[in-house]
This record gives sequence, C-alpha cells and structure tokens, in this order.
Amino acid sequence: MPNPLKSIRRLLPRALGAWLALAFVLLSVVLTLVLTSIIERKSAEQVQTSIGHGLAELAMQTSDKLERGMFERYREVSLLARRRVLAEGQPQERRRATLDGIQHSLGYYSWIGLAGLDGKVQVSAEGLLEGADVSKRPWFRNALRGIHAGDVHEAVLLARYLPRQDEPWRFVDVAFPYVDDEGVTRGVLGAHLSWQWARDVERSVMAGIAARRQVEALIVDADGNVLLGPADVTGRRLTLPSLKAAHAQRRGGYVVETWPDGRSYLVGYQLGHGYGAYPGLGWTVLVRQNVDDAFAPVRRLREYGLASGVVLAGAFSLAGMWLARRITRPLGDLADAAQRIRAGETTPIEIRRGGYAEVRALATTLNALVANLVRRRRALEDLNATLEARVTQRTRELEQALASVRANEQRIATIIETAQDAFVGIDMRGRICDWNSAAEKMLGWSRDEALGRVVSDLVMPERFRARSRELLAGFLETGELDILGQRVERILLARDGREIPVEMTLGLAGTGDGLFFSAFVHDISARKEVERMKDEFVSTVSHELRTPLTAISASLALLADGMAGELPPDAKGLVDVANASSGRLVRLVGDVLDIQKMDAGSMAFEKEVQPLLPLAEDAVAAMQSFATQSGIELSCVAAPGAEHARVDVDRDRLAQVLTNLLSNAIKFSEPGSTVRTQVEAGAEHVRLAVADEGAGIPEAFRERVFQRFAQADGADSRRQGGTGLGLSICKTIVEELGGNIWFDSAEGIGTTFYVELPLAA
Repeated sequence: MPNPLKSIRRLLPRALGAWLALAFVLLSVVLTLVLTSIIERKSAEQVQTSIGHGLAELAMQTSDKLERGMFERYREVSLLARRRVLAEGQPQERRRATLDGIQHSLGYYSWIGLAGLDGKVQVSAEGLLEGADVSKRPWFRNALRGIHAGDVHEAVLLARYLPRQDEPWRFVDVAFPYVDDEGVTRGVLGAHLSWQWARDVERSVMAGIAARRQVEALIVDADGNVLLGPADVTGRRLTLPSLKAAHAQRRGGYVVETWPDGRSYLVGYQLGHGYGAYPGLGWTVLVRQNVDDAFAPVRRLREYGLASGVVLAGAFSLAGMWLARRITRPLGDLADAAQRIRAGETTPIEIRRGGYAEVRALATTLNALVANLVRRRRALEDLNATLEARVTQRTRELEQALASVRANEQRIATIIETAQDAFVGIDMRGRICDWNSAAEKMLGWSRDEALGRVVSDLVMPERFRARSRELLAGFLETGELDILGQRVERILLARDGREIPVEMTLGLAGTGDGLFFSAFVHDISARKEVERMKDEFVSTVSHELRTPLTAISASLALLADGMAGELPPDAKGLVDVANASSGRLVRLVGDVLDIQKMDAGSMAFEKEVQPLLPLAEDAVAAMQSFATQSGIELSCVAAPGAEHARVDVDRDRLAQVLTNLLSNAIKFSEPGSTVRTQVEAGAEHVRLAVADEGAGIPEAFRERVFQRFAQADGADSRRQGGTGLGLSICKTIVEELGGNIWFDSAEGIGTTFYVELPLAA
C-alpha cells in the first residue's frame, strides 16, 4: 500500500526557485485575502453602525414627536381647566356648547367633560356620560392628587356610546382640577385622548421609510406592554434586551435581538422623558427591521470584496512567479559550482560582477573552504596520532572519580545503618526506598519487606493516611512542606498492630530525579508513659486534696462568719488567715485540675448564644467585695452599639476568664485606683477590655505572661499570691471559644488585657 506522505513529498518542488515561486504565490494570496477581508470587515462594520444609528434616529424622532404631542395635549387641557366660561355659575348649555366646540375643533379628543368633587359628570361634550359617577376612575382620583396624565387603557363607560370599529377604543387620559374665582377646587376637567392620535404621529415619521426599508415602529409602555405596533405583538408584554437597554441607559441606541416570533431584528430604541411641564409616561419607541433586510448592503459589500480579493491574488501570484525565477538564477549557478567541488574539483568558483552581494560572499567563502580543506586534512592526521593517549588518560580519571563516589555511598550507608534512630527513605511517589536495621527493630518489618511499599499504608494508622497523601500531593505541586527540617511528634503503626509515639525529623536529600525524603525516627514511648503517669499523679492528688480542702474551707468560712459565735480577737485573726489561705489553696487545686483537663483535652464547653454585656456586669459584681476589701473601685461600661452584642460561648468558662483578669487587675492596683471593664462591638467581633492603673508588666517578663507558673514577682518575698496558672488558663479557654487574648502595658501607667470573640450569627 503506497505511503500517502511519500506521495505528497513527490508533489512538492525540489528546486529553490520553485519553492520561492510557491512562497510568493501563497504569500500574495494570503496577504491579498487578509487585507481584503480587513477592509471589507471594517467597511461592513461602518455600514452596520450607520444602519443601526439610522433606526435609533427614527426611534428618537418618533419618541420626540410623541412626547411633544402629549405636551401640547397636556397644556391644552391645563389651559381649558382655567377658562371661566366652564365655571359652575355659567349656564349649562353654554358650558356644553364650549366643550362641543373644543372637541369638534381639535378632533383627537373622544370625550371631554367636567365632573364635580362628588365624581358626578356635570357637563360634557355632546352630553355623553352626564350624570355618570366617575369617582372611581383613575383619571379623576389622580387629577386631585396632582397626577394629570394616565397611561393607555381601553374604553370602559364610553364603550357603548362610541361607534363600533375593528379594534377596541383606547384612550390616554389627561385631567386637571378646575377652581373658582377664590381658588377653591370645584371639580376635575377630564379629556380622553384617542389612541388614533398616536398612530397618526407614527405614520408622519415613518411614512415612506417603512415601505422602502420594511421598517416597523412600536410603542411600549413602562411595563413592557405593546400599545401600538404590528398585529402579532400589539397587546402583548415583551421582555427584550432593547427595552432593558433603553431603561438602563435612558438614551437611544440599537441592538440585534431575537423576538418571540423566532426572527432576528435590528432594533433602534428610545425611552421617552416627557417634554416641558409634561412629565412623560415612560413610553419606549422601538423601530425594528428584519436583520436580513437591514444588512443586505453589508452582504453585497462582502461579495464585492471577495471577488476583488480573488482577482488581486491571481495577479500578484503571476508577478511573484516571474520574480522568483529572476532571483534564483544566480543561486542555481552557485549550486552547480558546489556540485563540482563535491565531485573533487578544486577549481575556484568564478565570481561575476553585478551579482548579489550574498552570492559573491558565498562564492568567496566556498573558495576559502576549498583552500582550507587541504590544511585541515593534514591537521586531522596529526590529531589522530595523539587521540589514543588522551582517551586512555580520560578513562583512568573517570575510574578514579567512580571509585570515590562508591566510597562515599558506602560511608553514608554505614552511618545510617549504625544510627540508633530508625531511618526511612521515601521517594517522590511516597514509596519506601531505604530502611535501616533500627527501623526493622522498631517497626517489625524487614528491609526486603518494606522496600517499595507505600509508607502511609505500611507504618501509618488508618486515620492519618489520607492526610499524608494530601501533604505529599501538595509538596509535589508547590514544593513546600511545613514540617521539613523540624522535629515533630507522630504516631506510627508497628507490624504487630501497636501504635508507637515517635519524634521524627524530615529532610530532603538527593537532586533531580533522585530526590527523596530522609526521615530519622526516635521512639518516645517511654517518655510518653512517664508523662501519662505524671498527669495521673497530679490529677489523683488534686482530686484527693479537693475533698478535704473543700470541707476545711467551708468550715473556716463558717467560723469567720460567726457561725460558732463571737471569737476572741486573736482567734478571729487566726481564723481569717486560715480562711484566706484555704481559699488560695482551693483555687490552686482548681487551677491544677483545669490545666490537667486542658492537657488531656477533656475540658467540656457548653456553648450558648447570649448577650455579652450582662455576663461582664455579673463578673464585675462578683468581684465587688474583693475590690472593696482592697480599696479598689470597679466600673463596667459599654460602647455605643455594644448593648446588643451576642456571642456563642460557655457562660461559666468566660466568667472564669473575666474573674481571673479582674482578680489580677485588683491585686496589682494601688488602693484608691480604678479597674475599668469595657465592652465594644465591631462589624464581626466584640471586644472586652480590663484595664488597671498599676505598675505595669516589666518588659523582660512580657513574653512569658501566658506561660504556666510564670509570675513577674516570682521570688519568695513577692507581694502578691497566686500560682501563675490563671493567665495560661484564660488563654486556653479564649482560644477554645474561637477568640484571641492579648495585652498592652506601660510601666508606671497600667496594663489592659483584651479578649476578642466573634459575634454570633
């Protein structure tokens, strides 16, 4: 079966002249067609724009004529309402004759009449509807409210009095109140403007153009209902891009859009804005033309452009073929000379005058090459004589470098194998590529069993495997991994199913395709067991101390309150000291238990959405007695808007935080000073601030404020008591509630602690 590619190659030209001629032809065709297409496209766009602006101009003229016409009717009725001849004191026949004359002279009013304030028609042209009640009609009510023009509607009361016609009678209402000589409103002068008037306006603008260009005009009210237009859309409600554009831009324009009949039209639009005192009814004028009819000149222009392009392309192609032959003739002579040199001739190439500079340069170069050929042949023979010695030397150097690399690999392997920590190598696919004897001893799998296995499936508990795969995928995508170079604690799974706590240091080794993770793993099971025993001991001792301490504290409190009667002054002083000391001891045990629960993750939080201000006020009230004893004044204020701020928190735990902050502020304040609590609400957070006027936190201690057992006056002689656990507990509780805690302090001025919590949804 013949190869189609070979057949195509046979058809392609082989000579440069033929290729150049083909290139000239193709370039001429492409450039001519491209230029013709660009010119035709730009011309077509200008023609389309001109056609669209023409329809927009028709829409604007029609809209302007409608608005001006409505302004004239609006002004006519306004002037009629001021004529004294229509006042109530005039004879009825004279009033009716006046209205008859107005209707006959103007012609476009189907009905005009006067109605009293009770809504009864007093007099009208030709006596139509006299005595009828029009108080419920919109034109009557709107005129009394200052709205003097009403949108198009079908005849209601007049329907049976007017001549029958093919379509229902429709009117535009214009009505104004009329007043007596004292300026008192006596009724409403109303006029029903026949909608035939709008048809006459449309015909006056579109006459001649509609027949010549097959253009149709439509008038659409503010709700999208077609008031006037072709029969297939009259009375229908339209939702078209042109209507949306007219209302959005509030000026004229044009669009191409598809109508409910499935046809595409070029549509010019204009939204009416009233004229003079007439405010307008929001009518939109649309002038549409079928796209095929509208853009017929564009199609003819494109046909002319295509034909011109084909003719020009043919002419340029013939000229290109002739020019290609002229250009390639010197190159053909040069190619013949090169063939002779290839055959072994050393005759210099003849350089003709008047030829191309490039051809002369190439001929000179070929002559120089022929001259150099003999010299290079001799140099090559000399080079071959020394080549074997150089190859032997390079081979020896390569063997020495390879031996050095192998020695380094052996040294690294020995170091890894003799390391006390387990070593695991992991390639970029997450598979184990190295496994030392310490890893075999720790995890139970031999090296042969581990190599090639996915590390997450082999040594990680099921609950951590998905996260491990996500981290590896993220590293391959971004090249970033947070735990690289850090010592972290992890849980690994041994062969017998045991979970082993370990410390692991993960690094990157190798380069290029040989890049892999190196993991040194240290078993910390013994250390974790000691920590567990310590936590159990602290928890047990704290629980065992709490029961007797509670009884002792309660008993001492009863004695201090006089439960056993009045005590001698010396005994009462001793009881007060013991009561205060037992209270501090109870708080110490409670803090230790809270710390133990936090470490074990067993501290319970019962969150509830609640206002924050009452909680802060309760905490301040609870500390009032302690503050009074210390000579400190407490205050609690709310910034504007904070009274209704609500948060989703555990009330008791947040009260514990505020109590700790207030207690610290009172302890470190001088008698006579004030501790202020303030609540502020922001857009997404609410902030609590507890400020004292104490000595402030020393600069050297500020980084350790929230650490456990940290105290600024940590000496045995410190002025204030406490365990140094309160602020650490506060920080843990606030963060569990989704908030933040921090402080500002200035020595000699005071300290302010801030607690920021998210507002409840």
